[in-house]
Amino acid sequence: MRKDIKIFSNTIEDEAIRQFNEAMDLGCNVQGALMPDAHAGYTLPIGAVIKSNGYVFPSYVGYDIGCGMCAVNIDITKDDINLEQLKKHIIDNIPLGSNKHKEKQNINISKDSYNISDFAKYRIEDTGIYQIGTLGGGNHFIEVGESQNNKSIWIVIHSGSRGLGYKIADYYMSLATQDSINIEKLEEEFILGKEIFKNVNPDGYKKAFKIFIEKQWNNATKNKEGHFGFKLDSELAKAYIEDMNYCLDFALENRRKMIDTIINGIKSQLNKKVNEVLFINRNHNHAEIKENFVIHRKGATHAENGMLGVIPANMKDGSFIVKGKGNNESMCSSSHGAGRVLSRKKAKESLDINEFHETMKNIITNHTDDTLDESPKAYKNIFEVMELQKDLVEIIDRSIPILNIKG
Repeated sequence: MRKDIKIFSNTIEDEAIRQFNEAMDLGCNVQGALMPDAHAGYTLPIGAVIKSNGYVFPSYVGYDIGCGMCAVNIDITKDDINLEQLKKHIIDNIPLGSNKHKEKQNINISKDSYNISDFAKYRIEDTGIYQIGTLGGGNHFIEVGESQNNKSIWIVIHSGSRGLGYKIADYYMSLATQDSINIEKLEEEFILGKEIFKNVNPDGYKKAFKIFIEKQWNNATKNKEGHFGFKLDSELAKAYIEDMNYCLDFALENRRKMIDTIINGIKSQLNKKVNEVLFINRNHNHAEIKENFVIHRKGATHAENGMLGVIPANMKDGSFIVKGKGNNESMCSSSHGAGRVLSRKKAKESLDINEFHETMKNIITNHTDDTLDESPKAYKNIFEVMELQKDLVEIIDRSIPILNIKG
């Protein structure tokens, strides 16, 4: 049966194509698309959108549930701000990388308002309450930029649900792999050649079979990043979706708290009010439920017609503020960024550190030799990426960075 497949890129490595084709070989996956920034990931490429009939796949959402972008436009210009002072304020007040708050923080989304699992409730108290309002590492960043349109300030944040989302994703990926094990089929496989053993020593046979099944479960857990999903009407699917939705709101709250911290830092410098002109939140790791279908976006931005979004480039080229066009071939999606062209390891092995520092010399940053893997040259050309998705989004502004903080 022919499936609807669309690839919006002309530079995707073989491993990403293999992962995508493997997903589309499943009978339940009825439509797929790869965004212009697509590259290989875990199980599914980053920048993939998969529409599934009757199944939800935790691995298609990934580990950082709700990872995404917030951008707020405020009515001041860079001349109003001491950027070095703001940089210090951010570093002093927002934990970066693997750091977290030492004290419990207030979370303004009550877990009691959701029908979340006991596992998720425990992880909120164990992890989430210390990590709300923290940036994380990797390609997560805080950007203060100038509007290309009118020189006003954009505050842009890329972050997600931190350790809370990771632990919940890991938990359900493990359950999905175990749920995929067909005990009856395994017993048929196990009993071959063991009929006499079963008849002569039934207790010994039961013990051996139990050990065999446990081994299969352990192997499945090790390979949890496979194409394992839950039937949409199952209790596990319902539990995952509820916990995922909490993580989406947690990730938004996480970004909002950081924005508030930054705006408070700006207010402390000024003798006038700071007004928010526009606030945008758009995550790019989620599953959207539409009747009996699930649209999985893994590193892909939701882009319904008229929907505002944020597509970051790199530390030098800033972020694009966009409006979705509701393209059906992309399942109303767009890229979530420029997309890596070099792995972190390859970037550190092949890029020139002095050229990296020279590239960033006119932007106030916290970059060091250790963040060479976040060099602009580790990413695809954002202007080519935006051209490839001109049928998916319209560019309405661009944040040109004047301050960039990496996790």
